[in-house]
Amino acid sequence: MRREVQIGSVRVGGGNPLAFFGGTCVIESRDSALRHASAIKAIAERLGVPLVYKSSFDKANRTSLNAPRGPGLDEGLKILAEVKREIGVPIVTDVHEADQAAAVAEVADLLQTPAFLCRQTDYLLAVARAGKPVNVKKGQFLAPWDVGPLMEKVASTGNRDLLITERGASFGYNNLVADMRSLAVLGALDYPVVYDAGHSVQLPGGQGGASGGQRQFIRPLARAATAVGVDAIFLETHEDPDRALSDGPNSYPLAELAALLAELQRIDTARRG
Repeated sequence: MRREVQIGSVRVGGGNPLAFFGGTCVIESRDSALRHASAIKAIAERLGVPLVYKSSFDKANRTSLNAPRGPGLDEGLKILAEVKREIGVPIVTDVHEADQAAAVAEVADLLQTPAFLCRQTDYLLAVARAGKPVNVKKGQFLAPWDVGPLMEKVASTGNRDLLITERGASFGYNNLVADMRSLAVLGALDYPVVYDAGHSVQLPGGQGGASGGQRQFIRPLARAATAVGVDAIFLETHEDPDRALSDGPNSYPLAELAALLAELQRIDTARRG
């Protein structure tokens, strides 16, 4: 059994039921954040699914210079703090630079390292030393058996409240593939495993000036990962994905989220026997 990590009031791993990390890819506005968080919490509470709300204050790795990036560190953290206070949900958000870690840790219950930064040693150590659990997103370019040394690097800080997220592997140009074998390999590392069902169907740079996605494959891949035995599903969701400011093509429709989570919950329960 993998170790348990506590994220606010939510316990992930350690034999606990499947958790859900979800929200809009980027903070689009204060009202949007509060509205989405409230709706997702209502769904999660109705089903009894542990929830950690996710949204980014900045998207620092956009394809185009003109792509929306979010409200930035100060305003974004202010909005996330309000979501946490008013809606009553734990928060996970990305840290993009080492010197952001302390400020983000004051608000977020879980600090997330973007996949592209998973080899940046000084950055990873700074995030891990901020005093909060850390979700390390495995790079698209990294084999699952190469994640062990990466996690040892992060754990060298003394922080062992770590999670590892699979978000697909590069498969030629502008394409990712989700290898379910990776989830088994990562699961042997003793840290809770998260499956990012949305970014695994992303088509990086697939629209020229922006990334595309194959939203229709989110559900079957999330089902498969749950059956393999992950500890949490990560999925960006939006009330109108086609109008989302970031990663709309691989965001799941909010109106369909309850049915998906209920299905994943049944699979998780059956897997546990």
